[in-house]
Amino acid sequence: MDTISLWQLAALAAASTLVGFSKTAVSGANTISLAVFAAVLPARESTGVLLPILIVGDLLAVLVYRRHAHWPTLLRLFPAVAVGVVAGTLFMLWADDAAVRTSIGVILLSMTGVTLWRRRIAEKETETEDGTGRTAARGYGVLGGFTTMVANAGGPVMSLYLLSAGFRKLGFLGTSAWFFLIVNVSKVPFSVGLGLIDARSLLLDACLLLFVLPGAYLGRACVDRINQKVFDRIVIGATVVGGLQLLLI
Repeated sequence: MDTISLWQLAALAAASTLVGFSKTAVSGANTISLAVFAAVLPARESTGVLLPILIVGDLLAVLVYRRHAHWPTLLRLFPAVAVGVVAGTLFMLWADDAAVRTSIGVILLSMTGVTLWRRRIAEKETETEDGTGRTAARGYGVLGGFTTMVANAGGPVMSLYLLSAGFRKLGFLGTSAWFFLIVNVSKVPFSVGLGLIDARSLLLDACLLLFVLPGAYLGRACVDRINQKVFDRIVIGATVVGGLQLLLI
């Protein structure tokens, strides 16, 4: 992080803008930001730099969509997410950059396939889920906690869960905003303990945080113009792209 060139800084700034856009328009699109940060910085260290930027994006999203969250869904998810975060922390104690990228890429692509399969042959779960829905919440919650701790890549997993549960745009964005604000803030002590957040990473964050604001504004301006079916396809497409990037970079 001591030898970042001007073009690399520009790439990180653009990725930070995309974080803001994804938080207020297309959750899951910030997997592209994750890939950019991992390409410019060492993969492990990039997660520590990206986390404060994500938290700022979460705060902006909560300010915009705070009234649209579905709290029963959040309360079902959090216990399983906590298990996933602890598992991700243990994984990060020994995993190298290649293991991190490969694991998350495989998970994202696998979950995309499962979601598309369920949408074709099964009835969608509603926001008042039955026993099967609770089982899905546990599975997605553990995977979401694991992926968000390992590579800040929990967005696509949670996006797939919320889509499979039948959430519409505003409910999707409001529930996602509160979920990631709470989860990302809870990850800070773990990231500090792993040495992923330190004075140098925070200094770089200070240079990048302002770029989140225009992205969030642009996302809020665009979201009402996005058709629901198009919204679903963009989220799934962004998940596939992010998974492939993690496997190929």
